[in-house]
Amino acid sequence: MRHFHFGRNGHEHGHGWHAMRHGFFGGGPEGPRGRGRGGERRRMFEGGELRLVLLKLIEEQPRHGYDLIREIENRSGGAYAPSPGVVYPTMTLLLDMGLAEEEASEGPRKLLAITEAGRQHLAERADEVAVAMARLEALAKVSERTDAAPVRRAMQNLKAALQDRLSLDGVSRETQLEVARILDEAASKIERL
Repeated sequence: MRHFHFGRNGHEHGHGWHAMRHGFFGGGPEGPRGRGRGGERRRMFEGGELRLVLLKLIEEQPRHGYDLIREIENRSGGAYAPSPGVVYPTMTLLLDMGLAEEEASEGPRKLLAITEAGRQHLAERADEVAVAMARLEALAKVSERTDAAPVRRAMQNLKAALQDRLSLDGVSRETQLEVARILDEAASKIERL
């Protein structure tokens, strides 16, 4: 059994916290805001979907583990990056299943390339592959809409103003209630846009 190990360049990356924030584990944009039955966290990819995504990416070109992580992050618009602790064992599984093979490369990293059996596996599961890849595209679109630079800047400005104003000595209950009223009013206006 082959095993991939990651060194200083393959450190934990992302943990998909953006995806958790946007509620994209399981389902799509219309899915249950990141929670399944009983409130448990859902994964970005169910069952063998990550295996199919990795296989699809190495079908496009041979890749090493860190490149696969970065490519998934790029395709999700920076909203999701699987951890090496999930990607590298999945790469080993692809090798063990005969769906991928190691390809020599410059440097210490091994590239993973698709085999003919891997191409056939993708063809047989074309619908599943399309669904998983579409989930990444949908996540990128939502991330683009909800993570725009002007909105981030305005949110940071609001946070700083709240901290500055509410951290002063002697802030009255009336001031706190007025701040809450302003925030509630802003939230209502945003919802009506």
